[in-house]
Amino acid sequence: MTLNFDRDPAVDAHVSGGRSAPRFAARPNVRRWSFNYRVALVLLDAAVILAALSLAILVKFDSGPRELEGIGFNVLAIGLVVAWLVLLIANGSYDHRVFGVGPDEFKRVFVATAQLAGLTAIVAYLADFPLARGFLAIAAPVGMLALLLERYFARKYLHRLRRNGDWSHRVLIVGDQLRARELLRTLSRDRHAGLNVVGACLTDDSVDVTALRSGVPVVGRGDDIFEAITSLDIDTVAVVTSRQFGSDALRRLSWSLEGSGVDIIVAPALTDVAGPRIHIRPVAGLPLLHLEEPDYRGGTQVVKAVFDRVVAGSLLVLLSPVLLVVAAVIRMSSDGPAIFRQQRLGKAGAPFTICKFRTMYDGADARFLELVERQGENAGGMFVKDRADPRITPFGQRLRRFSLDELPQLINVVRGDMSLVGPRPLPVAVEQKGLDVRRRLLVRPGITGLWQVSGRSDLAWEESVRLDLYYVENWSLSFDLLILWKTVRVAFLGGGAY
Repeated sequence: MTLNFDRDPAVDAHVSGGRSAPRFAARPNVRRWSFNYRVALVLLDAAVILAALSLAILVKFDSGPRELEGIGFNVLAIGLVVAWLVLLIANGSYDHRVFGVGPDEFKRVFVATAQLAGLTAIVAYLADFPLARGFLAIAAPVGMLALLLERYFARKYLHRLRRNGDWSHRVLIVGDQLRARELLRTLSRDRHAGLNVVGACLTDDSVDVTALRSGVPVVGRGDDIFEAITSLDIDTVAVVTSRQFGSDALRRLSWSLEGSGVDIIVAPALTDVAGPRIHIRPVAGLPLLHLEEPDYRGGTQVVKAVFDRVVAGSLLVLLSPVLLVVAAVIRMSSDGPAIFRQQRLGKAGAPFTICKFRTMYDGADARFLELVERQGENAGGMFVKDRADPRITPFGQRLRRFSLDELPQLINVVRGDMSLVGPRPLPVAVEQKGLDVRRRLLVRPGITGLWQVSGRSDLAWEESVRLDLYYVENWSLSFDLLILWKTVRVAFLGGGAY
């Protein structure tokens, strides 16, 4: 497909010796939210940094700060605030593309803080400036933690706005019908990313559709992209390359949008693979995506195993009073043991005995196949749940709502049968069909996992398997910590569990 241009703004600027106005521009109402959010973050960051520095001064100099080589601590604090903000800017922590989604925003804050601490220490040493090491040792970690918490709550506020359709990018999808629908489904799964698809330009010459789905109209073909940008107030174009819209058309589109403020996103055919496994290597002008193998062995697995057992052992000790009380209530409320044991499939398909608080009437697990039959074609028994399961006791319903029935699995983690985070282990009686399902067995099963913090039992089976596979393919220690953090919030709210 060939895109027609009235002119190329970059070429016009070069020929005229000046800066030519772009042919297209994101309208002010589209970009205003990004500017407002960025300004708010700068002000919040400055206030948090100043508070951290003030705390460090009070802790280190409880009798009042003294002047250092004629420089008062007020001047020093202002200088550190400015330097901190400059490093945050230099590391791209105010880039609108990292707002609201992914770990990059937090990583950039961490890197900027580490740079500030290192540069301050080096400058103080080289200039022989008597800056107390204790002051820096307090200010840097406290400031970093405060900044991360502030960014976390700011992100939650942004998520709330984006759930209502506000403060989001207006996206135009360009590509063939099949892949455009796939990209739309992918972007629609995560409203927090702020990529709100408002239209599409299809490059299929033979198809004739009016909408990809309700509310997302097809506004034209590949040659109508520029008109669609103007009419729909587009500030982001998401391209899925195809035979009809190849690299040449994409290059010409990027030329036309130079200086307009309209971003271009290229969606590869590869999905559900996280950034750490992807590396871009340019070869002869062609950006090649190198896909690293998932890390299922080595040092990180050892660290994960040690972390799991230390945390699980510590939680067993701390929560022992709660465990005893729950066990006593279960014994008093219904006949049967407090702990339910069942054979589950672990890593590599090896069976193990799982421990849970009993939430059903004694012997109800024998009726599991009846529940499977009632579900019909619901994944052949995988993740089978019933909102009105008659086998669950009244107290068991309360335990399930807040996931308290899972606490005895900490014993399985200490034994090494399970991990804190991973795919849920399925009963041995459940037949696990298909390569996608069996691939879940590459890692140890977990007490919690990605689908548990993404909707729990309200998710469809296919979505649960997809999220489990995403974790298996992209697991990392930081990913585990993020899931554990979200698990606390989800369990506290108690939604989607039955």
